[in-house]
Amino acid sequence: MRRLPHGYTNQTVRERETVTKRYEGPDAAARLERERLLLTALADSIPVPPVIASGGGALTLGFVGGIPGQELIDSGSAAEVLRVCGSILREIHATPVAGLSDSLPGEGDSLVHGDFGPNNLLLGFTSNLSTYAVTAVVDWEFAHLGDPVEDLAWCEWIVRMHHPDRVGALGAFFEAYGAPVPDWPDRRTAMVDRCLELREFCRRWDPEGPAVAEWQRRAEVAAGW
Repeated sequence: MRRLPHGYTNQTVRERETVTKRYEGPDAAARLERERLLLTALADSIPVPPVIASGGGALTLGFVGGIPGQELIDSGSAAEVLRVCGSILREIHATPVAGLSDSLPGEGDSLVHGDFGPNNLLLGFTSNLSTYAVTAVVDWEFAHLGDPVEDLAWCEWIVRMHHPDRVGALGAFFEAYGAPVPDWPDRRTAMVDRCLELREFCRRWDPEGPAVAEWQRRAEVAAGW
């Protein structure tokens, strides 16, 4: 059994062909149930890990192979990865919400992933080994009904904050999304709002912890872009 990399909110470990995700922090039970619901509902339309079991504060999922998108960006494939991000995000936002509206929080006409970015995509090569394809979209615990700008802005925030030398590749992301993209002031506002939401999430978890100040700092950085 080994802990998987890039997990920040929860403990995620792999044992052979299963992955166990144990939820921590505020609203842990609600976030677990929300992710279980989405992974089950989307299994036939969006590439997601299969749910094997739920209980004891954890989800047990089938292991899905793939390379985290942020690792591929760091290795020099930013445009290719962000192009895949745009394509799969358009599919997520096109998901019918009629069967989900009674189970998800929020108001809006679109399914919003809530933490969308290359960090939550696993990618593998297509059959001709020339391009990448999504093997799984992971971490649906913050999914809700809302406005597509939330996911578009957050993916952009991930790139601007963690891969600033790859900002020029964002054009591939928006082009592949293939729908009108909100203006920059609206995207920046959505980035700041999400940083502040995460600041409050961390405040509820550990009021005096360093994460509160860190998310405040990140909100200020985003507001200054």
